This record gives sequence, structure tokens and C-alpha cells, in this order.
Amino acid sequence: MTTLGFVGLGAMGSRIATRLLAAGYPVRGTNRTAAKGTSLVVDHGLIWCSTPREAAETADVVFTMVRDDEALEAVATGPDGILAGLRAGSIWVDMSTVSPAKSRELAERVRAVGAELLDAPVSGSLPAAEDGTLAIMVGGSEAAFAQVEPILQELGACVTWIGENGQALLMKLAVNISLAEQMFAFSEGVLLAERGGIDRALAVNILTSSVVGSPMLKTRGPFVLDLPEQALFDVDLMRKDLHLALDAADSLGVPIPAAAVAKQLFTAASAMGYADRDMAVIYEVLAEMAGE
Repeated sequence: MTTLGFVGLGAMGSRIATRLLAAGYPVRGTNRTAAKGTSLVVDHGLIWCSTPREAAETADVVFTMVRDDEALEAVATGPDGILAGLRAGSIWVDMSTVSPAKSRELAERVRAVGAELLDAPVSGSLPAAEDGTLAIMVGGSEAAFAQVEPILQELGACVTWIGENGQALLMKLAVNISLAEQMFAFSEGVLLAERGGIDRALAVNILTSSVVGSPMLKTRGPFVLDLPEQALFDVDLMRKDLHLALDAADSLGVPIPAAAVAKQLFTAASAMGYADRDMAVIYEVLAEMAGE
């Protein structure tokens, strides 16, 4: 059976690796913080590796799920990096949300060793990763995609090849600016209703049941009543993605003014101490700005 490597066993990566192990794939993995991999080793049979290079050396397909461009570069390069361990013919599937430019640049370096890099960012939160219902967008060689598609089907309900390297990441950023703007607008509406004397829970129910009640808002809208302790998508991740989207839009000459305003709000939320909270905390940020 295809041997897999996995680098980045955080909240999302660990859930994806668990599904791959449950599907019967041998998985060799590593993480910057080793403690995050303990339960995967003990309970699910992950083979622990001390470095990204070791995870990649014997893998037919190596997966990564890290936070940003800097983290991706860190696991890719150096004597212990993935590039040092890749073999000709192997495939690297990067599921991180990073800049399209960074992914394209890294794809060139991967091709230089005779391997292929696919950018495969996901849309969906932790529960979707657990039950295999993520939406996965893939950019890169269509032939390489065809080889890994059966593996990705274990992880996502919708797996779609988008185009060349970087295109899937651009599509993911297009999705995420809409998530941020929807949460922003929804929070404004709830706050306006509440400050006008309408019960907050009633306002949430009416808005999520109305024509603006997207699937995302039906899930996350109630969080303005009871914010979860564990973020499904934290403020700093969204702030990072809005920054990436604005950079991409600037390079393409595309105006995205609503995303620019949303980034300002998420930056304020981070400065106010909400960096690690779910993005639904934007309601609290607006309420604090409005005062008593």
C-alpha cells in the first residue's frame, strides 16, 4: 500500500493523519512539538519520525499541514527538510494555506529533484476533518493529482483539481474572504438589532433563518451567543489569510475593498487579545467598539 509521510500534526493535521491511518495507510509523521503526535503513535499506529526529511525519505506521498509561508519554508529546507528527503517520482501534497507565489516557487524546487508538489488547501473546520467531509482544492500537475485523488477521497467529500500550481490556493483565499466578510456583516446585523432592543438570541435566529443564512452562518452564527473554547478557525489565521488575499489581489490588479476592511477588524481583534479565539469573536470586538 502507498506509504505516506505527514509533517504538521496540529489541530487539523492530526485529524487528517488519523483518517489516513484509519483507512489503512502506513503513515510516518512528525511535528515541531513532539507531544502533539503522542496519541497518534500510541492510539493509531503512526510511525514517529524525528525530522521532516525522515518523514519524506520513505514516503510515496508526503503531506504537510502548517500555519504559514515561514513554517512551510522551515519544514522544506535545510539538511533535515522535506526537499532533502524527496525521491524522484514522489509527490508532496501541501494542505497548508500559504501564498500562491510561495507554493509556485516551492513547486519549481520540488520539480528539480524529479518530484511533484500539489497545493491542496482545504475548506472546512475540525469536525469536517474528523468525518472526512472537507472540500479539497488541488493545484499542480493533473497527472500527479490523478495518482493521489483516491487518497484525498478519504479526506474530503468534494475533491477538485483547479489548475496549475497556486490556483487552488487562490481559490481557497477567495473562499476565505467571503467567510470573513459574512461573519463581519452578520455580527454588525446582530449588534444593530441588539442595541435597538431586540434579544440577541432572537436576532441570531432570524438572521440565520433568513435569506442571508448561509451554511457557514448557520454553523457559526450561534457562536455569538456561546463562543467555543476551542476555535474552529481562529482570528490570527483569518487575519493571515486576508493578508494573503490582499497581496494576491494587488498582484492581479483586483479591488477587494471589503476584504481590506475585514482585515482591519481582525487585526484589531488580535491586538485586543482575541488572536486565538474563534473568528466569531468579531461580534465581541464590534460590541466593545460600540461601548456600553
